[in-house]
Amino acid sequence: MPHANALTRLGQNVRMRLTGLGRFTRFFLMLLQRSGIVLQRPRLVSQQVHFIGNFSLLIIIVSGLFVGFVLGLQGYYTLNRYGSEEALGLLVALSLTRELGPVITALLFAGRAGTSLTAEIGLMKAGEQLAAMEVMAVDPIRRVFVPRFWGGVIAMPILAAVFSMVGIIGGWVVGVLMIGIDTGAFWSQMQNGVDVYKDVLNGAIKSIIFGIAVTLIALYEGWQARPTPEGVARATTRTVVTGSLAVLGLDFLLTALMFST
Repeated sequence: MPHANALTRLGQNVRMRLTGLGRFTRFFLMLLQRSGIVLQRPRLVSQQVHFIGNFSLLIIIVSGLFVGFVLGLQGYYTLNRYGSEEALGLLVALSLTRELGPVITALLFAGRAGTSLTAEIGLMKAGEQLAAMEVMAVDPIRRVFVPRFWGGVIAMPILAAVFSMVGIIGGWVVGVLMIGIDTGAFWSQMQNGVDVYKDVLNGAIKSIIFGIAVTLIALYEGWQARPTPEGVARATTRTVVTGSLAVLGLDFLLTALMFST
């Protein structure tokens, strides 16, 4: 009997997970099917890009600056052992454009914009605003979810680019102004070693995929949240946890595909 109960619980858990995956996929397909409003009313998307990107910009800039500081220090200490301090600019640029820029931006995006989207949708559901839209023959998926989804997808690569740019400036401040590396060598090594297509473009593709994943998870959690304060709070927590794990997992897969050759 104990073994039968364990198998029953395992089967129920697997069934719940598969059901949740199916709902998530169905929600994503509904967003794509109703994305025509992006072309019909682009102002809705631009408002969300401003809301999501503008309110996340400060934490992105500050975090990027300090990450650049740390990369400058640690990179110098490592390169100094081999007499290659002049390659500090290349190290900082590759680290940010390939990995740290998209990944850290996505993690911050999940903690700042993702939780905001989940809480907003959850409160709209708790206040029966979504149900009121359906009564008035307004599709809430088309009017509420789609602009926020595409707003997050567009804002994410922009924020990642800002993060990498500010991080490179932070590495330059530490390496050139504080330590004394030649500024010409810093920039020339970066210019010669960073490939626009292999490094910058792949980093941008990463940030777009991260934006899709994090924004989709945030909206889905808000959509599935229980219409109670406790339900909304749990949904925002799930957004951060699930979004962060999704970013780290996708980063491993994308890095293996993009830079394996």
